[in-house]
Amino acid sequence: MNFQNLNLSKYLCDQLQAVGVKSPTEIQKNCIPKILDGIDCIGCAKTGSGKTLAFALPILQKLWEEPYGIFALILTPTRELAYQIADQFAVIGKPKNLRHCVVTGGMEMIVQARELSNKPHIVVATPGRLADHLESCDTFSLKRIKFLVLDEADRLLGGKFDKQIATIFAALPKERQTLLFSATMTDTLEKVKMITKKNTFVYESTAEVKTVDELEQFYVLCPYNVKDGYLVEIVRQFREKDENGLIMIFTDTCKNCQLLHMTLNEVGFDTVSLHAMMSQRQRLAGLAKFKSHVSKILIATDVASRGLDIPAVSLVINHIIPNNATDYVHRVGRTARAGRQGRAVSIVTQHDIKIVKVIEEKINMRLKEYDVSGLHVAKILTQVHVTKREAQIKLDETDFDERRLINKRKKLINEGKDPDKVEEEIKRKRKEKNRQRFERRNLNNKNCDRNSVNNELDIDDHINSVEKCK
Repeated sequence: MNFQNLNLSKYLCDQLQAVGVKSPTEIQKNCIPKILDGIDCIGCAKTGSGKTLAFALPILQKLWEEPYGIFALILTPTRELAYQIADQFAVIGKPKNLRHCVVTGGMEMIVQARELSNKPHIVVATPGRLADHLESCDTFSLKRIKFLVLDEADRLLGGKFDKQIATIFAALPKERQTLLFSATMTDTLEKVKMITKKNTFVYESTAEVKTVDELEQFYVLCPYNVKDGYLVEIVRQFREKDENGLIMIFTDTCKNCQLLHMTLNEVGFDTVSLHAMMSQRQRLAGLAKFKSHVSKILIATDVASRGLDIPAVSLVINHIIPNNATDYVHRVGRTARAGRQGRAVSIVTQHDIKIVKVIEEKINMRLKEYDVSGLHVAKILTQVHVTKREAQIKLDETDFDERRLINKRKKLINEGKDPDKVEEEIKRKRKEKNRQRFERRNLNNKNCDRNSVNNELDIDDHINSVEKCK
């Protein structure tokens, strides 16, 4: 089957051919005809399966039948994903002079407001910044949009963006076509399926394994305090075999991300970082360096785990394995895209065994053990620890933590909360939790003492009974 069989116009088929997209994927075969027929759609398929084109192509076809702005609104949970989707719309819509606008945090609101007032055909936005525009200005309207797309819908509807989503939905027309796409079908999306219109088309990949066949998945078991040494050794081993392959390293917090970035740079690897404490210009510049192979290692938090399409990524490393199996699926989905081979290695400590079991149940396959020489790790461990400690000292001399606290207070103020009261409540809860933990420990110690006394009595009774027998 080709794209012409899906009732797409000749100009779209020609443009797809020009950019090297020759045949539709399963989700595109199933969803594009339904969307063209005006049916609401929920699409769920593996990462790298072509979900963006599954909604972009029918939207563009409908747009040129009745061109006006603002025609379609696409919401995404992360800024980087918003820019990537906008790029794909721009490439496919170039022959028809498509006008699009990206509305995300970290960029000038005045410039964005000016672009919105010019009525672009397509608006790609993150919920927070778009809600800010709707509340602060009236230079544009969303009342005539024909399409609403929620990309990574499980994340958008998971609770974190509820207030912003409510503000946006209040500005939308009731008569519109709604499209929801995600790589994972969560409980939230299951509930959405139950309350949607009867004629809503739902496509869910039938594959039992939630990751693509081209992806090899491994784990490395090591003590917690030597995992940085194992990380460096895994990167070094990979570089010996593949000098040009791109590597993505995922960790848990912005501070850890920055520390790893500084540490790996010092031990001889050229890396870029991507996390929420960076400005949007820095984030886009770092991502551009990685995509263009100027820097071949990207260290990131989960802001880079969803939707980013960088086909040349050969290895994904989980420096700290995520607590959520869904996040794991999205992280490892950054490699083995578009039919290419890929590899994912998760560094697992003794505290992560249960998480690994949950992940294996989620993806319906067992992780294989990855061979890393403990002797080689031992040789570099001291150097890695010293380098990371020096990076920690340098980072402490900057205002990194202070900026994080300022951003946190700003967020609370924007939500209408008093930062000082919230901080006092957190301290109170932490103190109460520590008190309960202390009481439980004392209770356990008392039980142990009582058991030991009973054991001593039992031993005495046994000795007396033996003496009587004699």
